[in-house]
Amino acid sequence: MAAEDLLAEPLPEKTNQPIKQVPQDSLRRFLLDILETVGLAVLLFLVINAVSARARVDGYSMLPTLKNNQYVLVDRLVLHYQRGDIIVFRPPMYPAESTIRRLLGMPNSQYEDYIKRVIGLPGDTVKVENGTVYVNGNALNEPYIAAAPAYSGEWTVPAGQLFVMGDNRNDSSDSHSWGTLPIENVLGKAILVYWPFSDWTVLRTPVVMAAH
Repeated sequence: MAAEDLLAEPLPEKTNQPIKQVPQDSLRRFLLDILETVGLAVLLFLVINAVSARARVDGYSMLPTLKNNQYVLVDRLVLHYQRGDIIVFRPPMYPAESTIRRLLGMPNSQYEDYIKRVIGLPGDTVKVENGTVYVNGNALNEPYIAAAPAYSGEWTVPAGQLFVMGDNRNDSSDSHSWGTLPIENVLGKAILVYWPFSDWTVLRTPVVMAAH
C-alpha cells in the first residue's frame, strides 16, 4: 500500500468512554489504612511516654553536673533507686501529677519538676556536718559537687521516702530545706543529657559510699 493511501484513510472516530469510579471497597481500604497509621502512631507515642520522659534543667542547683537549659532523657522503668542516682520528681509541696497527663506528655504548667541526686534511702540517717555529708555514719565520696555544704543538720529517712540534694549544695532547694521525698513522686532516673548535642553525655551513678 502506498504512503499516500495510508494518509488518505479516515481516522477512527472518538468514543466517549465513561470515567471509571473508585470502587467503594478501595475507598474503605484507604480510610482504614489511615486509621491504622494514626492508631499505631498514638500507640507508639503512649508507649514511649510510659517508659521514658524528657526534662529540661531549669536553674543551677545541679552544677557542675547539669547546666541550665540542658535536656535530659528520663528512664521511667527504674523500680529501685540507689545513692548517687539523679532523679526527676514532683516535690512534695506540689500536688502529684495525674498519670494520664504524664502519659500524654502534658505536665501541669503551674508546677515544676525538680532534678536532684539521691543521697539517702529509706531507713538511712543523713547528717551534714563541717562541710561533709554522712550516711549512717559514713562520709560520702562526692567529687561531683560544686562546693561543700555551708549548713548542717541530721535527718532520718522514713520508709517509702528518699533524701535528695542538689550538686550545687549551697544553691539548691532540696531535702535539707523541705524534707524527704515520697518515692511515689519520682518520675524516673535521668540517664542521658541529649541536648545541646555538644553536651551529650551518659549520666552514670557514682559509688558515693563504700560497701560494708
